[in-house]
Amino acid sequence: MRTQVAIVGAGPAGLLLSHLLSLRGIESVVVENRSREYVEARIRAGVLEQDTVDLLVDSGLGDRLKAQGMRHDGIHLQWPGERHRIDFHALTGRSVWIYGQTEVVKDLLAVRGDAVHFEVSRTALHDVDGERPSVSFVDREGGARVVHADVVVGADGFHGVSRPTIPAPLRRTWERDYPYGWLGILAEVPPSTDELIYAWHPRGFAMHSMRSPRLSRLYLQVDPAESVDAWSDDRIWDELRTRLGLDGWTLADGPILDKGITPMRSFVSMPMRHGKLFLVGDAAHIVPPTGAKGLNLAVADVAVLTEALGAFFTDRRTDLLDSYEERALRRVWRCTHFSWWMTSMLHTSGDELDQQLQLAQLRYVCSSEAAATSLAENYVGLPHETSRRA
Repeated sequence: MRTQVAIVGAGPAGLLLSHLLSLRGIESVVVENRSREYVEARIRAGVLEQDTVDLLVDSGLGDRLKAQGMRHDGIHLQWPGERHRIDFHALTGRSVWIYGQTEVVKDLLAVRGDAVHFEVSRTALHDVDGERPSVSFVDREGGARVVHADVVVGADGFHGVSRPTIPAPLRRTWERDYPYGWLGILAEVPPSTDELIYAWHPRGFAMHSMRSPRLSRLYLQVDPAESVDAWSDDRIWDELRTRLGLDGWTLADGPILDKGITPMRSFVSMPMRHGKLFLVGDAAHIVPPTGAKGLNLAVADVAVLTEALGAFFTDRRTDLLDSYEERALRRVWRCTHFSWWMTSMLHTSGDELDQQLQLAQLRYVCSSEAAATSLAENYVGLPHETSRRA
């Protein structure tokens, strides 16, 4: 099999890259070890930055997003007895949209599903630092296959095969595992809030989000070693009511459709480019979900790489490929810092001094226009690091 770009991983990063390349007339093949049904059903991020929405709409993927996505112009920050709104649109002129990653993937598969080989196994990358890079795999029928390409892109996440293909002496990583995780639920109940609530509480962080006018997404800070089986539905709702409680406001509950515990990690790996191999998304970096940056960071990587690959295949220019890592990492580190900052401000760790410092920071953000603007600018998203950015 011969193509121009071989993409490992059919998550939103790999699928979006394949789609954007196809709009430029550049061929690609995507390989994925999971089934299409699994990929379409994965419950992940739900907040899209302004530039992510603009890119999806401009590339022809905006119909369902515009019909079903919910534009939010701010968020609520809360601590016991107080709730304050940060008005993104007033502070920055920009907004975010609530539209689940599951829906983004469905939109992408509708236009690029035929380019994906699902349920493959024994995927391996070859000669990525040479002249004839390729990806080998066993297809779901048991046949051995090889994709020969000009460029290979690793979009296969933290546990994928792409990053380990780079020789260990060349890799450098920065990593932090946080002493808490998120117990997340998807509930069949209309949201009890108009916009997301980020709540600091002595018992731990809580968050009220949503996926649609009928589905609520809520989170509780828990020990990452806890078992989800220890959390009955009644216990979850009781704890959410305690941490999100505010006089005059009621949290509606309903059937819980899905629940799970996710550990929290900050991770950045270099290089993001090795020879003909380029890494995007979680293959190169992970952020805690507090800042709503994971999916948006992957999209930003893809935007920068698409421009670079377009210049390479159209004009044989290599300058944008050569600067891909530098441009991508500027945004990666900014978003890594913002995600760490939001996480550190809102999650309790048992230290009473830390608690008072967190409350002081929350009061400052909610009383200072400059501090609120800084949060808003980072949350709605900084511009993509493309050469055409404003």
